[in-house]
Amino acid sequence: MTRAPRYWLMKSEPQECSIDDALAAPDRTVPWTGVRNYQARNFMRDEMREGDGVLFYHSSCPEPAIAGIARVASCTRPDPTQFDPASPYYDAKSPTDKPRWLLVDVQALHKTRLVSLAELRDNPALAELRVLKRGNRLSITPVEPTHWEHITDRLLQSP
Repeated sequence: MTRAPRYWLMKSEPQECSIDDALAAPDRTVPWTGVRNYQARNFMRDEMREGDGVLFYHSSCPEPAIAGIARVASCTRPDPTQFDPASPYYDAKSPTDKPRWLLVDVQALHKTRLVSLAELRDNPALAELRVLKRGNRLSITPVEPTHWEHITDRLLQSP
């Protein structure tokens, strides 16, 4: 039996990997490196599956916003940046035989108009969207199907 696709909001700092960078990558696919939060890692490891929908979100920038639509394009595998001493994501305590940090590949499908955090907050239908919860700083959060539909069918279709 096949499970229904799940949906995710995945944050990326545009100076590291923007939606434009992802669209310009070979096969429009980038490895989602640098996740260093156990809960976000567990979402990738335990719940994400190839084909799941992704809201590609620009964070740590002047206007944090949804910037595109993507999909999970692979199963998890070890994140090589944890083993690279030159990487800002290096983790000297991560054993090579049992890596602590994982990644998935993300394939950009298309760029969208920017849907800002303020616009998301102003929409009552999205009040329970996880990224809007006080204190939420996770780089990966699940998105309920009703929220996904509202964002993709209504917000992204309006000017």
